[in-house]
Amino acid sequence: MGVETVPTARGRAKAERRDALLSSAAQLFADRGFDGVSIEDLGSSVGISGPAVYRHFPSKQAVLAALLVGVSEGLLTGGRAVVSASSDDASSLVALVRFHVDFALRDPDVIRVQDRDLSSLSPADRGAVRDLQRRYVDLWVDVLRRLHPATERPELRLRAQATFGLLNSTPHSARSVTPGRTRALLEEMSLAALGR
Repeated sequence: MGVETVPTARGRAKAERRDALLSSAAQLFADRGFDGVSIEDLGSSVGISGPAVYRHFPSKQAVLAALLVGVSEGLLTGGRAVVSASSDDASSLVALVRFHVDFALRDPDVIRVQDRDLSSLSPADRGAVRDLQRRYVDLWVDVLRRLHPATERPELRLRAQATFGLLNSTPHSARSVTPGRTRALLEEMSLAALGR
């Protein structure tokens, strides 16, 4: 049986700085693009020097990888938890839609970075992101297949991916609609697209 270690104040501060760097990187990369942001920009955005960023990440590309691989891991883990906590497939689908709407409304900068700068990742990191995304789509398709057993997987995959397109693009254009109404419309449109 392992011994649980309590993080030190220094360890917590380092983790908080790393999280702050990722959050700032999402905003900076979304605004200027990966190539338009320097290590100095990243450091100054959280009150440290550019070279101090290297205490947390070995390179600017590693910051991008941590951001995009991390969000893809979070979506897959979160999606699995949503399905596990649901009582049936119909409620799983509703919960998955709500989960993804939450992500799209909370992290539109990350979505913009993913759309524009995925190609700036190393081939290995790009492959990891694509693999995690495939498994996240498959999670949705598995739920849809149980709800629509007569429908072929390629059509269900198309429905899921079209829903992601809707959810991931809308937060950029929904600024004139109240957040509550935006959420309700996105959920309603998504469930309609998914055949519910």
